[in-house]
Amino acid sequence: MPAATKIPTEEKFCILGAGSSGLAAAKNFLEAGIPFDCLEREDDIGGNWYYGKPASSVYASTHLISSKRLTEFTDFPMPEDYPPYPGRELVWQYFQAYAAHFGLREHIQFDTAVKRLEPTGSGEQGWQVELNSGEVRHYCGVVIANGHNWNPRWPEESWLERGGRFAGEVLHSSEYKTPDALHGKRVLVVGGGNSGCDLAVEAAIHADRAVLSTRRNYPVLPKFFRGKPIDQCNELLQWLRLPLWFRRLAARGVTHLTLGPAERTGVPRPDHRLFETHPVINSQIHHHVGHGNLELRGDVKRFDGLEVEFMDGSRAEFDLVIYATGFLVSFPFVEQQHLNWQRGAPELFLNVFHPERDDLFCIGLIQPDSGQWGLVDYQSQLVAKYLLAMQKKLSQAEWFRRLKSNGAADLSSGVQYKKSPRHRLEVEHYGYQKRLKKLIRRLG
Repeated sequence: MPAATKIPTEEKFCILGAGSSGLAAAKNFLEAGIPFDCLEREDDIGGNWYYGKPASSVYASTHLISSKRLTEFTDFPMPEDYPPYPGRELVWQYFQAYAAHFGLREHIQFDTAVKRLEPTGSGEQGWQVELNSGEVRHYCGVVIANGHNWNPRWPEESWLERGGRFAGEVLHSSEYKTPDALHGKRVLVVGGGNSGCDLAVEAAIHADRAVLSTRRNYPVLPKFFRGKPIDQCNELLQWLRLPLWFRRLAARGVTHLTLGPAERTGVPRPDHRLFETHPVINSQIHHHVGHGNLELRGDVKRFDGLEVEFMDGSRAEFDLVIYATGFLVSFPFVEQQHLNWQRGAPELFLNVFHPERDDLFCIGLIQPDSGQWGLVDYQSQLVAKYLLAMQKKLSQAEWFRRLKSNGAADLSSGVQYKKSPRHRLEVEHYGYQKRLKKLIRRLG
């Protein structure tokens, strides 16, 4: 068998990252015959799910929030013997199997960190990629797929200064790994998203005292309804094209039947409608609040040594505060101007396509209200279709170029999200998926 021809890097794309998004991009580029190098700073694949590595934010007991059927890649289903909500070890094994099945490892360069990206020159396509080793490579294009759940968002400095400093131990949720950190401690978890609620439940089991502080009262959905994952129930209603108001009404009914009236267990009623914030899926919050293992409080007003004062005037002492306050959208290796940065995040068509450049794409720069990996698979398919169209279907490529140059599209499908950094990348998954698939067919 003849030796494979080595393709110069300037004729290749550079895919940054070999987590879920980078793997999907690599698979679709490989199938489309688009030459690429995939650069990964760690010594193996998995990204955020490569437990214990610096860029990984998962902890030992992390499980999927969305069910496996609405999370998996489009053409590689999770094994039947996986539970509906697999844990982090099974997820990592799934990525290993995915990479092996599609022959991706030979295209990934491990222990290869990127220091800086720079466009090749004024008005030209192509990028200079400087590695931490000092090596500089030239690529015809770049796909940024390094994820956005790695740079912790801490409470704003103004809030900290107004509220004083906590004298005890402080962790961000991304730093928490095992229950050893909780044993024998009075723990305050700040933040009402899925990570905050999961960590509050973990604290309720392992800590001496557990309190969850949130700025607003969130709707909390159970993980199952009559044995079926709750997101699949919602998916069925969307497939039936039932309106948003009906889906909200159905969710309220399901929650009432499954968990009962929230206020009877001590969980306050939501102060906004379902889907206006990222859905919180948790079947144990009500259980632990009802059993007195977990207390719910409003926002923190100020710190005083080990004492925390809440907005309602109540006070309590803690040994450990865990901030489950999310992550900053951050790409330290490229200047923001090259990403069309607006209002705290890149302003890209479908959160993927630069409005002017045809050599720069972002994969995975979304926070869907359901599973993500299938969506990043469709994102990658669309990028590959567009690159091929620029070579073989010029009229279709020009049509898409005009479409993406019109700016960012509304990805909410009519949902009015609460204004917060948490929802900067929020997309309504069902409508977003339909749009991606339609554009893939159009460019096909």
